[in-house]
Amino acid sequence: MNILVTGNLGYIGTVLVPLLQKKAYQVTGLDNGYFNDCLLCPVSEDFKQIMKDIRDVNAKDLEGIDIVIHLAGLSNDPLGELAPGLTEEINFSSTINLAKAAKLADVKRFIYASSQSMYGISDTDIELDEDLSNKNPVTAYAKTKWDAEIALNKMQSHSFIVTSFRPSTVFGVSPRLRCDIVFNNLVACAYTTNRIEIKSDGTPWRPVVHVQDVCSAFIAGIEAPENIIAGRAFNVGIKNGNYTVRQLAEAAQKAVPGSELIFTGEHGNDSRTYRVSFQRILTDLKDYFIPKWDINRGGEELVRYFKNVKFTEKEFRGSKVTRLMKINELLEQKKINSNLRFFSQ
Repeated sequence: MNILVTGNLGYIGTVLVPLLQKKAYQVTGLDNGYFNDCLLCPVSEDFKQIMKDIRDVNAKDLEGIDIVIHLAGLSNDPLGELAPGLTEEINFSSTINLAKAAKLADVKRFIYASSQSMYGISDTDIELDEDLSNKNPVTAYAKTKWDAEIALNKMQSHSFIVTSFRPSTVFGVSPRLRCDIVFNNLVACAYTTNRIEIKSDGTPWRPVVHVQDVCSAFIAGIEAPENIIAGRAFNVGIKNGNYTVRQLAEAAQKAVPGSELIFTGEHGNDSRTYRVSFQRILTDLKDYFIPKWDINRGGEELVRYFKNVKFTEKEFRGSKVTRLMKINELLEQKKINSNLRFFSQ
């Protein structure tokens, strides 16, 4: 089976592709290379690679492909707010154009990497489910993810199966690590500075999930029967996978013994708080999605990785692990233009 992974040279894609290859899938990567040089350790990338902007994909690029796993896009709220118009173009319009090209190329399944950010600011007395909970996207990034899901579901058919996975905030080791996401940031800060400073009171809720468990969810999208996944969305997380910021900070401190944990409270009770239900994925996909990671194991894994790669505070503060900083660096170096396109592509 031939699988195309868009955004394969990013944080999640760099973990996903080897897992697909271990399962004997044939993989083609498609990426424009924003983060190609963000490796903290060497990797073997022995597969077909298409270096191309997602905005320029056509049906010819998808010839012979059976399944598309669509990761590519501006990857979080700060990047989305950098260029809201481009976020609409890259995250929404390009997603729909990719799906149309996939249908023309007789692709059988389209697995979409969506986001829980579409729930927005929510009542934490209830856990948010995929269909009944209100969608309240408040950022350009969140709006494009929700709009794309709606449009993709209209394209769903027996010959073109669409499913969407909404990961919690991801953590865990990747050769192209991100430290601009909450738990990775906390552990990296503890490891490199021996100090964790939380500017809220620590009470906001954050669902988090390990990168390998996210990859397991995408693989479940390949392997689960049509009647379980077709036209449906799944929150991706683990049992008891909602944590307060305080719990995440304490787990990071535990992973780095002797590190100092301080709650300054200067931002008060952060309004960005939500809890998510994972009942659907843990029930309906229980034979295909079997998560294995919690924050304690993930924290230990990150610390081992930091030791192995000799991770420094300079790297922690640098563009290699911070996506918005990397995009701004590419702009400053005039490697990409104001439309975030490479001059050389």
